[in-house]
Amino acid sequence: MKAREIAFKVLCDIEDNNNYSNIAINKHFKNLDIANQDRGLATELVYGVIENQYYLDYIINKLSKIKTQKLSTYVKILLRMGIYQIAFLDSISEYAAVNETVNLVKKYDKRSSGFVNAILRNVIRNKDEVLDIDTGNEIMDIATKYSYSPWIIKDWTKNFGKEFTQDLLEANSEKPNLYLRVNTIKISRDELISKLQQQGIKAFKVNIIEEAIKVENLKNIENNELFKEGLFTIQDISSMIVGKVMNPNENSMVLDVCSAPGGKTTHVATLMNNTGKVVARDVFEHKLKLINDTVNRLGLTNVDVENFDASQIDADSLDRFDYVLTDVPCSGLGIIRRKPEIKYKEKADLKDLPEIQYTILENASKYVKIGGTLIYSTCTIQDKENIEVIQKFINEYDNFELVPINEINIDLDNQDKGYLKIYPNIHGMDGFFISKLRRVR
Repeated sequence: MKAREIAFKVLCDIEDNNNYSNIAINKHFKNLDIANQDRGLATELVYGVIENQYYLDYIINKLSKIKTQKLSTYVKILLRMGIYQIAFLDSISEYAAVNETVNLVKKYDKRSSGFVNAILRNVIRNKDEVLDIDTGNEIMDIATKYSYSPWIIKDWTKNFGKEFTQDLLEANSEKPNLYLRVNTIKISRDELISKLQQQGIKAFKVNIIEEAIKVENLKNIENNELFKEGLFTIQDISSMIVGKVMNPNENSMVLDVCSAPGGKTTHVATLMNNTGKVVARDVFEHKLKLINDTVNRLGLTNVDVENFDASQIDADSLDRFDYVLTDVPCSGLGIIRRKPEIKYKEKADLKDLPEIQYTILENASKYVKIGGTLIYSTCTIQDKENIEVIQKFINEYDNFELVPINEINIDLDNQDKGYLKIYPNIHGMDGFFISKLRRVR
């Protein structure tokens, strides 16, 4: 199967089943025996179409009497793919973009091939005019250009200002770096870098985290022998910072109330040198399997995986743990570079999140021993889900206080106050919020 057809199938899966792009890609690519070049093009097409979906639909709606919401899934996706190649991929000739797209239409919806051919040729003929955006509204122009739900642009402009929002949108448009976390139970960072380089993979130390490696041209990760041996796992720097901020002592009792997929759990367990106990909880069986798979692959023996709903109270866990990690469900607006579908969330979808987050934090706080540490983290940049939740909690629970974060230097404006605000455009990593609290009585 050719790269474009693979991308087409992945995009149909995302459209029909509301799957995240990374999950759909992993599912469709898992057992495919294709060249790295084809894998690369297919991945580029999937992410490119998802990242620019509103803009691509804006162009289609300019040229087509039948608007995108009335088009069949096959035709809509193939038009998006064709226009994306013409508008964004200089490495592909316009002829190839049209020809290959029309060939796919003939295979999947033959009667629409003339329609798709006409639209794509119209894009080429009047390229400057067709690709120009003019909605008559500044917010809508920006939302169309970068393909975001307009409420997000409005919200960020109001809270961060125009210049910051522009920088943030540009940063979110960049391809994210790929980072590995060294499994220091099994190997040192220098040794792993050497092994990666022997495979022809570019690998670099990351100064801020001593167990982090930035890699380039690492493909087909799950089939890599070093991955299978449990010498590393995939984790972004922001996510690794959570474990560093917790900074657990060996032989401690740790609870991660929302553990899946297990990156932070296994990091904490590794920082404790496979001593003590980390209880990793989640509410879905398939997510628990993911945690178990990672724990076993990394060779960790100090992790217990349990099925429990963090929004409920567990009487058996009260006052039991030295450290509790509360990495709550959130809007994900800090990780748009990795999951571009997040850009299309509606405001109404997120309105209940702060209440859910507060409930989980409130419950988690009851499991912390006196003198113990409570970590609250999200992968969003929205104050409503971050500092406002923490401020409400501090106001209601005087047995907890924010403590300065001394373990890492990244947000000098806030870390003395006990929290970090991490932004893609400022820090060059996923957007995160991390706060550190201590139970004082």
